Amino acid sequence: MKRLIAVAGAILFALASAGASAADAPVTLRLSHWVPPSHPLQAALVAWAKSINEESHGSITITIFPAQQLGKAFDHYDMARDGIADITDVSPGYQPGRFPIIALGSVPFLVANAKGGSAALDEWYRKYAPVEMKDVHFCSAHFHDPGTFHSTKAIAVPTDVHGLKVRVATDTIGRLVVSLGGTTVNAAAPEARDVIARGVADAITFPWGSLFLFGIDKVVKYHLDMPLYVTPFVDVINKAKYESLSPAQKKVIDDHCTPEWAERIASPWADFEAAGRTKMKAEPGHVFIEPTSAQVAEWRKAAAPLTAAWAADVRKVGGNPDEIFAEFEAALKRHGAAY
Repeated sequence: MKRLIAVAGAILFALASAGASAADAPVTLRLSHWVPPSHPLQAALVAWAKSINEESHGSITITIFPAQQLGKAFDHYDMARDGIADITDVSPGYQPGRFPIIALGSVPFLVANAKGGSAALDEWYRKYAPVEMKDVHFCSAHFHDPGTFHSTKAIAVPTDVHGLKVRVATDTIGRLVVSLGGTTVNAAAPEARDVIARGVADAITFPWGSLFLFGIDKVVKYHLDMPLYVTPFVDVINKAKYESLSPAQKKVIDDHCTPEWAERIASPWADFEAAGRTKMKAEPGHVFIEPTSAQVAEWRKAAAPLTAAWAADVRKVGGNPDEIFAEFEAALKRHGAAY
């Protein structure tokens, strides 16, 4: 009899808990990103939203707006801050100097892969997001798979960048280009093909699969076959909208804003980018430039000052760059993503 009472009590508690979640006021959240709906990020976010809907017993519905429907790629952080969207996927590197700590993620030759790298980035940045991104509620962070130079003129060694106009992925990569005697062109990914086609840029730093997705494969010929850098992204939530959720709903969101989910969101994108390199190898008219070990050493030497420049930026905002760098490096090693 005691066992039956205990079991019945557990069942009633579970039903009561489920009922409380099911009774929460329904809410619809608008999630905005800027890549096309055919991009693997879209499918990953759909799966994330579906899981949130199920775990909230249907009380949270997330409607996804891809392809800059709610605003330009450069504006996505402010869109979450201002409530134009409730959740946004942001490329912090699109706003030079605004987010100096997370810029470490785009320093070349640090991150080997996007999967473990995303879990490491998310885990590491949680300590700093509340200060650096205090206007929003931080959810998660992730990477794309390593990118490199793709160009209309051959680039094999750092000196080949001299005199070129390069559409750069982040301000960090922009500093590298400028240090090598090139000039930078700022354009979001959806506009990148056009700036190359019009001759505004001679080269681009980009991951492999996305070259096809944005039509950039049609306007570049040469590819430096070397993993150079990754780009960090964050998913952030409007503060007021998050605070308006019930405790049960907040818990569902929190359970989906984790290093584990960061890796799950990044993984399909990582596979897509890696497959793009294989696909490009089979395309006629494209030239792969495979640097020698000595040439790779030249690139590493050219990129080395970027860490010092990042550290100087962090000191300006009161951070301890040595401590922050060591924490990031340790996270990468824990997740098998150190270069």
